[in-house]
Amino acid sequence: MPLTEPSDDHLPQEDPVAVRAGAVGDPDDNVVTDTSGAPGPTTPDDGPAIEPEPTLPEPVRQRIVTLTATVLPGLPLDEVPVPLRRVAKFAPNRRARLGAPAIAAQLTSDPLFRQRVTARVLADAGDLGAAVVEGTAPAAADPVEVAALAYLARPRGWRELIDASGAAVRAEADSAVVAELVREAEQRATRAEHDRAVARVEAEKLRDELARVREELGQLREESRQVARTLRETQARERKATELLATERGRAARASADVDAELRRARARLAEAESAAGVARASAKEARSVDDARLWLLLETIGQAAVGLRRELALDPVDKLPADFIADSFAEQPGAAPAGPSARARDTDDPARLDQLLALPRAHLVVDGYNVTKRGFGEMSLEQQRKRLITGLGGIAAQTGDEVTVVFDGAERMHGLPPAPRGVRVLFSRKGETADELIRRLVRAEPSGRPVVVVSSDREVADGVRRHGAYPLGADSLLRRLARS
Repeated sequence: MPLTEPSDDHLPQEDPVAVRAGAVGDPDDNVVTDTSGAPGPTTPDDGPAIEPEPTLPEPVRQRIVTLTATVLPGLPLDEVPVPLRRVAKFAPNRRARLGAPAIAAQLTSDPLFRQRVTARVLADAGDLGAAVVEGTAPAAADPVEVAALAYLARPRGWRELIDASGAAVRAEADSAVVAELVREAEQRATRAEHDRAVARVEAEKLRDELARVREELGQLREESRQVARTLRETQARERKATELLATERGRAARASADVDAELRRARARLAEAESAAGVARASAKEARSVDDARLWLLLETIGQAAVGLRRELALDPVDKLPADFIADSFAEQPGAAPAGPSARARDTDDPARLDQLLALPRAHLVVDGYNVTKRGFGEMSLEQQRKRLITGLGGIAAQTGDEVTVVFDGAERMHGLPPAPRGVRVLFSRKGETADELIRRLVRAEPSGRPVVVVSSDREVADGVRRHGAYPLGADSLLRRLARS
């Protein structure tokens, strides 16, 4: 992007650079006169002339932006134009790349800003900057650097310096193009030589391959003659095999006819056997019907006998179970004398599981509450332990239809308990009595012969209820049952 702006050779200079260039500024009329005596370009009204600036080569333009971006942070804040104050805060590697449009526009529109930048750039350039200000440039100097300094300082003959730099840049570019073309020609010559060498090698390989193919062709012709001879021999053997096959087919047809006749006879015998089996099934069905009638009659007789016995003993349906009487009276009565062992007792090593015991008719499940909850839900509060256990026991009662009683230690009934699920009885021991004693009283209150299952890992509780004929089980059996539900 070329930098273009009105010529400002006659604008005031506020730094020593103008003095070294031989120009003196007049602050009253903003006109600069050349102290060397050479008249400047004038308009028909004897005013300063505006000349178009030359088109800058791209390397010169980039160098001007880079020099300006380098000195931009060193300027006082009040000397930095407002559009470039944000650019001055960029990182050095981003300032010239991202702020190039703003820097170029400001150099074009603000000659005073350019003069301030020129003063610092020339100070950094040293002897080269002084030579450019004097209108001369060392022959060994970089033409791009000389053109950039000349554009900023604007000494006498600065346009010629920029034109000379452009010619040098173009000559350098042309030299680079010529060098690239020479290099590409050399590379193509090298590749052509390499391709010729490769072609010679490939030709040798192809000649060797042709000789090998001719040799293989001779071998294939010999093999073809051998195959033709073998084929004639095979065709002769095939004709003999065809004759033998026709003979064997005749024999197979006769054997198949014999097999079909035997199969028809076997099917006739199978039909006779199925008929006999049908007669046998009908006889067995009649016999089973007679046995079913006898069994029904026996069960009907037993049922009528049970109804008659209940009527004879005047047994009315009961409203309460034995455990209900204990729940109503265990606070006032210390308990009856221990009953003797009954036939309900089982060995503690009995392999029957909780499900098998609960499957017994009219079973009663008694649970030592805190003994189970502290073993399975010890990390919870007591209220959460009771709630989780009672909810799980409600599911067991609903599934099995058995009577379920859970006993907790406590001097008085806890407040805030949720309603007990259907089929679950919740008891708390009263003051002066433990839950273990209450469990033993519940077991003693049950009639002899009723299956009572007590879940507790307390050895003393297990031994006590076993003496009264109950089935003691560990707390883990119930916890696994609840987890499975």
